[in-house]
Amino acid sequence: MIASLPGKRPVRVVVISIDGVPYSFVKNRMAAGEFPNFRRLLSRGALHRMNSVQPCVSSVAWASYMTGKNPGKHNIFGFVDKKPGTFETFVPTSVNLKSETIWETMSRAGKRVFVMNVPVTFPPRQVNGALIGCFLSTRLEKATYPAGIARDLKNMGYRLDASAAIARENLAQFIEECQHVLVKRAEAMFHYLAQEPWDFFQCHIMETDRMNHFLWEHAEQADSLYAPAFFDFYKRVDDLLGEVDKKIGDDAELIVLSDHGFCSIKKEIYLNQHLVEAGLLKFKTATPKSLDDLHPDTLAYSLIPGRLFINLQGREPCGTVLPEDYDFVRDRVIRVLSELKDSPDGVPIMRQVYKREDIYHGEYLPAAADLLAVPNKGYDLKGGFKANAASDKSALVGMHTFDDALLYMRHRDFKPEREEIWIGDVAPTILQMLQLPAPDDMDGISLLP
Repeated sequence: MIASLPGKRPVRVVVISIDGVPYSFVKNRMAAGEFPNFRRLLSRGALHRMNSVQPCVSSVAWASYMTGKNPGKHNIFGFVDKKPGTFETFVPTSVNLKSETIWETMSRAGKRVFVMNVPVTFPPRQVNGALIGCFLSTRLEKATYPAGIARDLKNMGYRLDASAAIARENLAQFIEECQHVLVKRAEAMFHYLAQEPWDFFQCHIMETDRMNHFLWEHAEQADSLYAPAFFDFYKRVDDLLGEVDKKIGDDAELIVLSDHGFCSIKKEIYLNQHLVEAGLLKFKTATPKSLDDLHPDTLAYSLIPGRLFINLQGREPCGTVLPEDYDFVRDRVIRVLSELKDSPDGVPIMRQVYKREDIYHGEYLPAAADLLAVPNKGYDLKGGFKANAASDKSALVGMHTFDDALLYMRHRDFKPEREEIWIGDVAPTILQMLQLPAPDDMDGISLLP
């Protein structure tokens, strides 16, 4: 058992969130003698594997982290969604997040917060302190609360995100881009960590996820050109964690976490094309461009990643599936997807296909997809309407995984009451550290005694 800090524990908390960094990756690199700062942290704290949410995309996972709730209660179900009663798609933001965040709970209790770059924090909501929004904003001037912080960030050369478009043209330049954005984020973080009053401070590193998407396979295959640069980038992340540890000393609790794991992509799977081949999806044109091209005879269609909607009468714009046939059609779609195999070896593509009520609950359940397809590792589920492309591969070589996120707490030994930790458990844990009660409607449970 790792002892708590001697004397009265501090009631301040620092969180460093490292997007998409797998527990297994960190453990393996430490075993190989890498990540010296993380190894030092591990000697003074506990590291556990943690589950994400379904679908394990950053917007859904971090929404669950910051609310302690499942998507049926916070209303973020994917990176894209569609407006009710239409086929018009949009990118959910904090406007669509229908729950209080932990920093809003802290603010109501008089705690001062500083939050940087966490996904789904744009547009920034009012807090007792400061909030710098995420990559969902295209302009720094619109991403901060209070607004004046944007001017200081601009003077520092701060960037909201690295440009993934560069990776599709020039990987070497993209690596430099991620390194630059990481350096500027660290500079801003340490500036505000020292200058601002705070009881809770969080800085989110998004560039780890960006690097993993475009370079994970190169690293796994020890590519002579790009693997060294990939690991050098992670050395910089490890150095950042060591610097945070030194600067805050024992004056605050320290948490490091990620929101999902990663693995190499074997194939991109275009679910809508499989639905077409199974006779479940039809279009009004031979070259469909959007959901508006759906034929009324459609039974089901997909949005990324793996979210399937039944063409239900009275809900969908061209809905024809009668309410009394809803469960029958869902079961038919489940059978079709469960039988998908990767040729020529016949490996199952799907790990499981869930009905929405099996994994979500809450007042926003009706907004969820009817089914959620969860693939086996290596099969990246796509939406889109690519004709004759049941499977494919692109510049993206890494994909998210559900069961390999990580959670570290310094000076803490924590064991969950449940068999497995999930990302929603972190919210009530942080509130307990700050000696604040967790809201009764949180799904997460504190991991502390």
